[in-house]
Amino acid sequence: MIDFPIIDPHQHLWDFSRNHYAWLMQQPLPHNPAGDCTAIAKPYGLSDYLRDTTGWSIKKTVHVDAGADAKDALNETRWLQELADQYGAPHGIVAFAELNHPEVESLLAAHWEHANVRGIRQIINWHKDPLKTYTSHDLLEDLAWRRGFSLLQKYGLSFDLQIYPSQMPAAALLAARHPGTQLILNHAGMPTDRDPAGLEAWRKGMTLLARQPNVAVKISGLSMIDRNWTVESIRPFVLTTVELFGPERCMFASNFPVDKLYGSFTKHFCAYDQITADFSLAERYKLFANTAEAIYRLS
Repeated sequence: MIDFPIIDPHQHLWDFSRNHYAWLMQQPLPHNPAGDCTAIAKPYGLSDYLRDTTGWSIKKTVHVDAGADAKDALNETRWLQELADQYGAPHGIVAFAELNHPEVESLLAAHWEHANVRGIRQIINWHKDPLKTYTSHDLLEDLAWRRGFSLLQKYGLSFDLQIYPSQMPAAALLAARHPGTQLILNHAGMPTDRDPAGLEAWRKGMTLLARQPNVAVKISGLSMIDRNWTVESIRPFVLTTVELFGPERCMFASNFPVDKLYGSFTKHFCAYDQITADFSLAERYKLFANTAEAIYRLS
């Protein structure tokens, strides 16, 4: 087990009494490309997260938009800031905003007023397979969405980029057009198509994104698309990601409690520990803590 502090840059909390989460509260639960979420369809607070991470030295965390209904976007940020003010965590907040909404700027401004807000996430995974897609169309091609994205730099907000490999060329162009906006690719680019063409699309797309200096990546969520994962099955994706982006732009994240569907926090982080066992101590510090602290401006 790692004997130095960890910064977890991707975790979720939800309080059903404060916000509505249709993907967790609707009965029956709607289809989710991440799998059957029944086991996590219940309130999950800081105490639950701390229990799940028992034995690990979690120094800081970043809360990423947890899928509350769009109408609750600002309320979720208020609630999280209350938690941070009272308990000291989460240290960073990545809030939700529909960037294609005509009045999105007023929401961005309101999020920005909260001390711990660092960025925005709007899940934009689009896939031609209706069982894998999260959106009805590819928002990267949506002019209204692009206009909303262009506002992020004005407020100093980063963007958590959750896409599939087929969207990576367009995302690389977006990053090039907005060099002043930090993008953080979620879940190692979600290589969901595991045939030779799909794997090649992932590697080519990751290479394009890695060429953009304003793109970093979180290594997490691989179990959502490899539900019987092992250390060896995820090893190539972890090592290729680090090879392309370098430890200074890569960070290990828990994605808890979603990744809890496919293994304990200890199982996931011991796998990352094992895969990087031959890395230098300085590189491991970056991957497990320092990169997240720098990218999300937590110091």
